[in-house]
Amino acid sequence: MESSAGSGVQALLCVAFDGGSGTCVHARENAAAFLATLAPARRDEAVGEVLLVVSELVTNAVRHAPGPVVLALNAGTGIVRITVRDTSTARPAPRTPDLVGGTGGFGWTTIIQRLATDIRVVPYPGGKEIHAVLPW
Repeated sequence: MESSAGSGVQALLCVAFDGGSGTCVHARENAAAFLATLAPARRDEAVGEVLLVVSELVTNAVRHAPGPVVLALNAGTGIVRITVRDTSTARPAPRTPDLVGGTGGFGWTTIIQRLATDIRVVPYPGGKEIHAVLPW
């Protein structure tokens, strides 16, 4: 984990995962540790929202893209930018939420699009990056 924090200084975290079992848990743990280094500390709600979006983006990457996943967090003045890179070229698409079978469908529209102030899907050869900006 790379990070630097302080008043007025941008902080950065960048971690690569294999996309296998435990990726989502480890991504969330790394993100939580990174957020704890930021000064000044923020309200629990902001931390929870960033961790929720990290969890949703990484879960989607693991579920829909084979291979490695890269998580990057960049904290600037008043924002945290979350970037998740995966190996699928398919853009995220809303699904009808599954209220019975537990197969999801809530993350992209119900969580990510409601919490992020800006979302961008950036294709690259062999995959894509999703950038989500949240207030901090």
